[in-house]
Amino acid sequence: MIPAHLSSVLTPLPVLIPMLAAAATLFAGRRPRLQRSIAVLALSAAVVVSGALLYLADRDGTIALQVGGWGPTEPGMGPLGVTLVVDRLSALMLVVSSVVLLAVVFYAIGQGIRDGDERQPVSIFLPTYLVLSAGVFMAFLAGDLFNLFVGFEVLLTASFVLLTIGASKERVRAGISYVMVSMVSSLVFLFGIALVYATTGTLNLAEIAVRLDDVPQGTRMALFAVLLVAFGIKAAVFPLSAWLPDSYPTAPAPVTAVFAGLLTKVGVYAIIRAHSLLFPGGAMDGVLLVAGLLTMIIGILGAIAQSDIKRLLSFTLVSHIGYMVFGIALSNHLGMSGAIYYVAHHILVQTTLFLVVGLIERQAGASTLERLGGLAVASPLLAFFFVIPALNLGGIPPFSGFIGKVALLEAGAESGSVLAWMLVGGGVVTSLLTLYVVARVWTKAFWRSRTDAPEGHLSGPAPTALLDNTDDSMDIELQDRDDVGRMPVGMLAPTGALIVVGLLLTVLAGPIFAYSDRAAGEVIDRGQYISAVLGGEPR
Repeated sequence: MIPAHLSSVLTPLPVLIPMLAAAATLFAGRRPRLQRSIAVLALSAAVVVSGALLYLADRDGTIALQVGGWGPTEPGMGPLGVTLVVDRLSALMLVVSSVVLLAVVFYAIGQGIRDGDERQPVSIFLPTYLVLSAGVFMAFLAGDLFNLFVGFEVLLTASFVLLTIGASKERVRAGISYVMVSMVSSLVFLFGIALVYATTGTLNLAEIAVRLDDVPQGTRMALFAVLLVAFGIKAAVFPLSAWLPDSYPTAPAPVTAVFAGLLTKVGVYAIIRAHSLLFPGGAMDGVLLVAGLLTMIIGILGAIAQSDIKRLLSFTLVSHIGYMVFGIALSNHLGMSGAIYYVAHHILVQTTLFLVVGLIERQAGASTLERLGGLAVASPLLAFFFVIPALNLGGIPPFSGFIGKVALLEAGAESGSVLAWMLVGGGVVTSLLTLYVVARVWTKAFWRSRTDAPEGHLSGPAPTALLDNTDDSMDIELQDRDDVGRMPVGMLAPTGALIVVGLLLTVLAGPIFAYSDRAAGEVIDRGQYISAVLGGEPR
């Protein structure tokens, strides 16, 4: 049993631990073994703390901590200082994200952190990665809009460094695009914060929720629209998603995996908070439903057109954000339950698939389908590692992807509106097309012979003369390495561990979905959140 009073001690630790560890690893830059040990211990501690917070939040309800002891100046007023809040939703996000961050850091260490370029500044990778982790945790714990903004900026600053490690032309180009989009999103978010403060006189989420009840409907919709644009860019919701497929595939495999698994979900989490806590009532649900449908369909059609597996998975990432937006916009209990469950599922599955792509690059020296073939024969273990999360992403029963999609489709049918039924149809079509996309990767990369691939003679270790005949600089970089064909245990083990964790969402679907159901009830009944922060009876 964990004493309830420990919650105030544990709540800030998911942010403090990686921040302090980042400083320690920066000072240990010339001692890589010590750097790695600090990073692994810090993220392992974050997993333990997050698990304890999940247990406490589920047992005792929402936990609110006023950092620095700043309390309200008057009864019913919000606190003056920084508020950290842990409810069932944020606790689940903390647990899933900390597990993913720990697995990926093991993978990065097993890979050797660099991915082939001896000039890469690997001593800054782990400190920056820990700062990114702290930013993700801060966003999930933030109880006010400004510190949510700070969490976004911390993780975005760190992500730019990670994205451009190695300073190749492709990475710098993608990094510039990523930074420009992130700056636009941040400026829109700041503009939204200013409007909210001008309207309500506070940035505390619970206090904003109370004061917005007295604001005219038109003003509330305008505020919500501004915040939705900012969060929609971060979550890669169509039509604000064009930046993602060009930014993620150029990064090293561990970086791409974390970006794909976590960063967009921070945006989805912010949309859930804004939709349920600040602007309940469904005023923008029609817009969100249309955006969700377009995100699903256009994302998966983009995936069908791709020949590079990283870009293909980037488009599927965009597409499946649509399922989460669908669940949120339904504004019913089952829809929110399905969305929360699907967020946890997608973080694990999408991260795993990008790690598998890193293994494919190690085994075959390429990630484009034209150059791949025979991987099922060359490495049956790699084939198994791909097919499990791929089927899960496609929604094949009895995997968690199927469970989450069935819940969302049932919630859409329960809603009964024309738009909801269109989303139900779009969700079914998207699921079938996702299955087609992953089956295409399987048949071309794993099942057919390498000699049948149009550019199969370029796969794997190849003489420089052959490499000069292609313009695909990313694959040249991979093929010209002397470690192609070797998959270190340090890369295989964390990938396998994430597959197991993903399968637990299926094996333990009953209790996990029951937890998601309780989290959804807490999210929809915003009175629990407000009373935990402001005190008094639930509103």
